[in-house]
Amino acid sequence: MVAEPGGMMTSVTSSAETHPDRIPGYDGGPFTHRPELLDESLFWLGHLYNCAQSEEAEELLLGADDEEAADLQRRLLEGDDWPVFTVPLAGGHSLYVVYRAFEEDEGVDYLLHHPDWDQAEHLAQDDGHFMGPALSWAELTAAADNGVPGGSTTDPDARLLLLLPAFGDDAVPDGAVDRLTAALRARTRVETPDRLAAALIEDQGPCGPVGWTTAERGYRINNGGLSFRNPANRFAWPATRLARVSAALAL
Repeated sequence: MVAEPGGMMTSVTSSAETHPDRIPGYDGGPFTHRPELLDESLFWLGHLYNCAQSEEAEELLLGADDEEAADLQRRLLEGDDWPVFTVPLAGGHSLYVVYRAFEEDEGVDYLLHHPDWDQAEHLAQDDGHFMGPALSWAELTAAADNGVPGGSTTDPDARLLLLLPAFGDDAVPDGAVDRLTAALRARTRVETPDRLAAALIEDQGPCGPVGWTTAERGYRINNGGLSFRNPANRFAWPATRLARVSAALAL
């Protein structure tokens, strides 16, 4: 833990082992490790921007910092390096949040990988051609709260907010708003984190909430029209890949 200016305690990790030089099956880079960004409120405003689909949510998120947040986001997505953040999961799996700084095709990609896999699974992308959602509320909080050491941060609130844009679920539990409120209060300086949390839970990004069910073979799927985890979509993964992703996120 380190203290940033203003007294906020952080739990970012800076070891070179917490981020990959390459991600199998994913072209891009060079990757750079920027854990210090997780202690900047402006970073979170830009990272969560597409989660705020209503005018109310956007105003609650950005407040008077819209230009500064947009400028930081622009610099991250237009630089020479691609910032990548890692959230470790049980069983040796890793979730990667990659800022895809590709000219005229910039965005944020959400990937899942295990060393035994030939390539990473592209779970979701947050850009002008949104794909997702990739995570149910239970999977989101399990990844955030798993206590697995390493990654770009060990802080559950930072992990929750990192993965939030890949989330969509029409059956969130009663405590979801309180959980998100706590994360926003801890990691940002928004004036009314409770109201923003409620708005973000209602909006849930470009695709909105989706329904989750269990397939006959026991893995989790959803009904999102832009989700790789909806077997009804022509671009969905085959059953074997749906199963391994579901199993990794359930650990």
